[in-house]
Amino acid sequence: MYPDAGRGSVAGTDEPGHPGWPARLGPVRTRAGVVALRPLWLRDGPAWRRIRLDDRDYLEQWEPSTPGSWKQRHTLTSWWAQWWSLRSLARRGQCLPFAITVDGAFGGQLTIGNVVRSALCSAWVGYWVASGHASGGVATAALGLAVDHAFASAGLHRLEATVRPENAASLRVLTKAGFRQEGLLLRYLHVAGAWRDHYCYAITTEDVGTGVVAGMVAAGLVERV
Repeated sequence: MYPDAGRGSVAGTDEPGHPGWPARLGPVRTRAGVVALRPLWLRDGPAWRRIRLDDRDYLEQWEPSTPGSWKQRHTLTSWWAQWWSLRSLARRGQCLPFAITVDGAFGGQLTIGNVVRSALCSAWVGYWVASGHASGGVATAALGLAVDHAFASAGLHRLEATVRPENAASLRVLTKAGFRQEGLLLRYLHVAGAWRDHYCYAITTEDVGTGVVAGMVAAGLVERV
């Protein structure tokens, strides 16, 4: 998956926000460590840049094509621009941009984006985690926390995610979080040099019962802290 991707958080905890924002979610314990979600901080830049540069081969194959080289797109200036853009959207109630932390350290991002209210009451979700946390349950835990929050505190009814059919790891994450496959989007996004097909996955409030995280706890995927 991909992101639409402190002090200077998207909105400090005493700053007025929209439904479900700002927020801190979790923590829960996974095989990789204790996972939580918090607003992005401006000072996350150095950690973001280091992880993204180190994990180019791991991440670039799944992310939409954008102008410039990978190195050019991962300067601290690029981070400041991304942080400011996400901060502005969050303050307008159009997205919920989170840092994923593992044992308190920045380990990835999760964004609930394109929030639409009224009759649709929907958004998309995208995420990435550092390769060092792969197969440790971090993305699964982060997604579970985000879905529960989106449906409860943020008041949404539906979340969508798109993923390439070849991305087996992300397909497993979505399945564990209760998302269902709804169709195949042909030549949906330009990724890694070509227009790539993507599956569309979705989940609605009717699907989650007592909560996604509660289901993960019952399945032994995470533990509450």
